[in-house]
Amino acid sequence: MANIKLNIGDPKSKRTFQIELDEQGSAKLQGKKIGETFKGELVDRPGYEFHITGGSDTSGFPMRNDVEGQGRRKVLITRGIGNRATRKGMRLRCTVTGNTVGASMVQVNVKVTKHGPKPLKEEAKKEEKAE
Repeated sequence: MANIKLNIGDPKSKRTFQIELDEQGSAKLQGKKIGETFKGELVDRPGYEFHITGGSDTSGFPMRNDVEGQGRRKVLITRGIGNRATRKGMRLRCTVTGNTVGASMVQVNVKVTKHGPKPLKEEAKKEEKAE
């Protein structure tokens, strides 16, 4: 399993922070689905609670909420994630990734639902200095 980049959207500060998880942190997220919430302790952010909103796999295919499983599927889409239709009512068969975080995921998008004692801004700065 590869490292996962976690994009954290903070509705309070209207900013997005990116954290790179190692293989152990990535393994903890495996099996979670879009729409699920998880505690921040899984990704070393105690006190926080996160809600999974999407992501993409190694080839850049987006996760789609209504496609079950971890693998890629070709689905007929009228609108929404994965569709760039130019005309109204146009349907396209597009390749998308399922709604479950798996081994092929590179990026997972989450938003903060419960804030912890330390702001994410300070913790993100500490990680940048460490690198």
